[in-house]
Amino acid sequence: MNSSLITVSYLAAAALFILALGGLKTNITARRGNLFGIIGMIIAVLITIIAFVDRNLDLLIVIMAAGGTIGFFLSRRVQMTQMPELVAILHSLVGLAAVLIGFANFLDTSIQFTGVEKTIHAIEIYLGVGIGAMTFTGSVVAYGKLSGMIGGAPMLLPARHWLNLALLIGVLVVAVLFVGEIEHYQATIWLLVMTVLALLFGIHMVAAIGGADMPVVISMLNSYSGWAAAATGFMLSNDLLIVTGALVGSSGAILSYIMCRAMNRSFISVIAGGFGTSGGSSTAGGTSIEGEVQTIDIPAMVELLNGVKEVMVVPGYGMATAQAQHAISDIAKTLIKKGVNVRFGIHPVAGRMPGHMNVLLAEAHVPYDIVFEMDEVNDDFPNIDVTIVVGANDTVNPSAQEDADSPIAGMPVLEVWKGEYTVVLKRSMAAGYAGVDNPLFVKPNTRMLFGDARDSLDALAKAI
Repeated sequence: MNSSLITVSYLAAAALFILALGGLKTNITARRGNLFGIIGMIIAVLITIIAFVDRNLDLLIVIMAAGGTIGFFLSRRVQMTQMPELVAILHSLVGLAAVLIGFANFLDTSIQFTGVEKTIHAIEIYLGVGIGAMTFTGSVVAYGKLSGMIGGAPMLLPARHWLNLALLIGVLVVAVLFVGEIEHYQATIWLLVMTVLALLFGIHMVAAIGGADMPVVISMLNSYSGWAAAATGFMLSNDLLIVTGALVGSSGAILSYIMCRAMNRSFISVIAGGFGTSGGSSTAGGTSIEGEVQTIDIPAMVELLNGVKEVMVVPGYGMATAQAQHAISDIAKTLIKKGVNVRFGIHPVAGRMPGHMNVLLAEAHVPYDIVFEMDEVNDDFPNIDVTIVVGANDTVNPSAQEDADSPIAGMPVLEVWKGEYTVVLKRSMAAGYAGVDNPLFVKPNTRMLFGDARDSLDALAKAI
């Protein structure tokens, strides 16, 4: 194939990937963004196959068909509530691919590099394999935490920070030995040693992160997978893979920064362990919250909603686990028909991945124009008649503002307690994913509606 045609096709695919990222920034344009990404990937795959595959094409087609079929059926079976773990496991596959391609490229002796070119090529392989290995095991651990196979509490090994530092120093030392090694056999040994160190680092890094930081972990692993793909592009001298990996890597890094800002934390503090490292369910001071819990039932809640003008719905991960998004959508539509101004307030780290709540509400056909980010509605709570908190906990915890010793002190939260009434739907009084008790539950204007959120909201939808 003509090299100019390859270049033009790759440029078109890269442009479509950029348009895809632009489209994904809002709910309204997300479908279009996805379509751009799909078209761009089809162009990239087809042009790469036509231009560079000159043998074993039948085997490649069989493998692609098998992978596509598995991916299609798995994606059809995955519930929207399982999207965070799906994203995590897909990141692990990107990391594994980078490791395998790196080793294949290293073992391929058909092209011999010398001098500076050999050094640069060795660094490309080392980075690709290292980042890929760390992404692979880190994503697998993240999948385990998100799916419940591994506990959400952080694994706090003795001197864990020193362990991370030792692993990092080990990787750097082995890098010097690998790049400077003349014998191919010995270089292989060093590459294997580094791979093991990177695999261990990925496991320990994510296992030591508290559950409340999982949204940041997901975006962080997304960034790592992009940089692994970019390094693979350098190994293979594929410009499109370099551009695509850089896009994913940089966008994931920016998203991680946004997530950290939303929790008023630094990226380093997240990696160091952060929220939930105490593993307990009480506040930092070790005392439980004090006050009287006031409960509410469905008839009383119907009466509370009768004649209101302003209602705010604040969803959290509990809504996802109960799959209550459709019920709350029906309630919102009924109230809107009665002339109530209903809005949804979304915290940037609500759920287990960025945008988790937005995706669930979109699935339940909640209108985009009544879904708002925290910063857009936080000042309006004093004017809200009733706030309905569905499964949220840490993102509506007033101790972030009222208790300087709280593990989540300084974290921006939705100030739901400033409204006239707040109704919290939860199964129990248990602490949230950060392991911090919530004094919201005993505020004078808070009412607790205990039970399964879906059952409660279904009953409320029928009652109103």
